[in-house]
Amino acid sequence: MKRSNERPLRAWLSVLAVTGAIAPLGASAQTDPAKDFPTRPLRIMGQGVGSTADYLSRVIGQKLTERWGQPVLIDNRAGAGGTIPTEVAVKANPDGHTLVMGHAGPMVSAVSLYPKLSYDPTRDLQPITMVAQGVTALVVNASLPIQNVKDLIAYAKQKGRLTYASAGNGTISHLSGELFNRVAGIEMEHIPYKSAGFALTALISGEVTASFLSPVTVAGQLKAGGLAKIRPLTVSSPKRFIGAPDIPGSAESGLPQFEAKLWFGLFTTAKTPKPIVQKLHQAITEILNMPEVRETILRQGIEVVPSSPEELGRFVNAELARWTPIIKAAGISAD
Repeated sequence: MKRSNERPLRAWLSVLAVTGAIAPLGASAQTDPAKDFPTRPLRIMGQGVGSTADYLSRVIGQKLTERWGQPVLIDNRAGAGGTIPTEVAVKANPDGHTLVMGHAGPMVSAVSLYPKLSYDPTRDLQPITMVAQGVTALVVNASLPIQNVKDLIAYAKQKGRLTYASAGNGTISHLSGELFNRVAGIEMEHIPYKSAGFALTALISGEVTASFLSPVTVAGQLKAGGLAKIRPLTVSSPKRFIGAPDIPGSAESGLPQFEAKLWFGLFTTAKTPKPIVQKLHQAITEILNMPEVRETILRQGIEVVPSSPEELGRFVNAELARWTPIIKAAGISAD
């Protein structure tokens, strides 16, 4: 009797195994897309050589290479306010091997500036983590008789329309300039460049009067002391910024309304499997929380602020809600 019961039971178990009702041992591990990730070199789409996005991408890329043994290529494609490299990430295979260092330009203002924008930043990209936040620094060519914000406003009123360089249409560099014009009551003309590095070069050469750039971009010049070709006047926060303590805050400079946040976050292609996104998030946030990484980046003038993917997504939505009406009211366009 016992033997006859065992035969039907064994037969039934065999049927279940064949039909997949009983998963084979270790099947969940075999179907985990993050188990062997990454399987080839990764690529971080940067935003132009010499930019803060480029610097942060290289710091993270080097540490990821050390951790995973896979090369991390920094693919800088400057232009169009960061939308060009972002489009590459949007169209990449959704496997986590292509990332983009996002910021206000391609993630926020591009939505208003480019009616035919080929992507939706909240739909076509998946957030991984906030990387860093900071301020823009208002800097002028050091050969000009301008020592502070008050001097710049007086100089602008005396000379008429001055020019300021930005890292591209719609970047926080551009938005900072337009905000400064509004609160200072002057009209500096916006001259967009392909990247922050090009904008700095234009300022040093005297092509433009001023620029609004990350302290990271201008760090080398600021450390040159008396040999510097540029002069910082203020940062885009009421108080002095921890990453650039020697530059006055906007309240100290007489314009407390001049406030614009510089930020950078990593994103990957939409529909990338969640386990891969989580693996990227864990590795990158662990790197960002390393004391030596935090200290190195802060010395360059920007503060590491890692986050969850959900927090970064909510931040982007909040920035869209804040800047979209400002851009439209000011008539800012992709000139």
